[in-house]
Amino acid sequence: MCLILAVTLNPALDLTYTVDEMVQHATNRVHTVLERAGGKGINVARVLHAAGETVVATGLLGGATGARVADLLAADGVRADFVAIGAETRRTVVVVDPADATGLWEPGPTITAGEWDAFRTRYEDLLDGVAVVVLSGSLPPGLPQDAYATLVRIAARRGVTTLLDAGGDALRHGVAAGPDLAKPNVAELRALEPGSDTPAAAAAVLRAGARAVVVSDGPRGLLALTGTGAWRAVPPEVVAGNPTGAGDACAAALARGLRDGTPWPDRLADAVALSAAAVAAPVAGSVDAALYRRLRPAVTVTPFSQGSAC
Repeated sequence: MCLILAVTLNPALDLTYTVDEMVQHATNRVHTVLERAGGKGINVARVLHAAGETVVATGLLGGATGARVADLLAADGVRADFVAIGAETRRTVVVVDPADATGLWEPGPTITAGEWDAFRTRYEDLLDGVAVVVLSGSLPPGLPQDAYATLVRIAARRGVTTLLDAGGDALRHGVAAGPDLAKPNVAELRALEPGSDTPAAAAAVLRAGARAVVVSDGPRGLLALTGTGAWRAVPPEVVAGNPTGAGDACAAALARGLRDGTPWPDRLADAVALSAAAVAAPVAGSVDAALYRRLRPAVTVTPFSQGSAC
């Protein structure tokens, strides 16, 4: 069974508020409230599940908020196997207006050394039958900054392909462990390589250990540097809505492309279309399926060289 395993070490209960206009330092009246199980890996799992893929979500959950996240995942039909922790799982709030979205992220619970040991043991057990593991999102307090590097190395010993979607020190350490694919966004990439343009910074990530790099740049699409070539993939139009889960939908598409051995140009076109369709959906972890089908054949994928304009 070729499962995809989606890891979320810092999951959340996501609350999405919809307003006519987000005005700072003023009262904003909320029209709709949506509650979902959240965190980047959980969003990846939900997108894959909705697409009919076999996926399992795992990570760390605690307290009443963690129990609510587990209940919401079960209601969505997403297979889950989380390790229980003593502290309370965090919440996130996204305020969406017609132009964009504003996010408020809690830092997350403090994880003990024993809980991290328990997760690593569960993770190794879950790798049986897994083709690709997606490691995404922030690290909660208490975890070492090389936590993703540890999980990448464990997967590599088992012959499991890894996709890393993180930022900051978690990304830096994780890349050094040699993931099959690193998927930072432009801001995360430039924070890793200050003063470098996007292609140069992506090339530095390859030299640091990643076998391939896909950089997401919002409505500008994707830049991919791999061992077999480099490409830029651009959507046919700009989609308005909630961009919060676009990167997670992108990671979901890339994960199934890794599993299936899809040629890179087709893999990137699929990722661009699915991420754009996620922007049109009301909450992270879902996509507008009709828009995805319309955009997919219209994505432009062209070879890229370091001498090209960024």
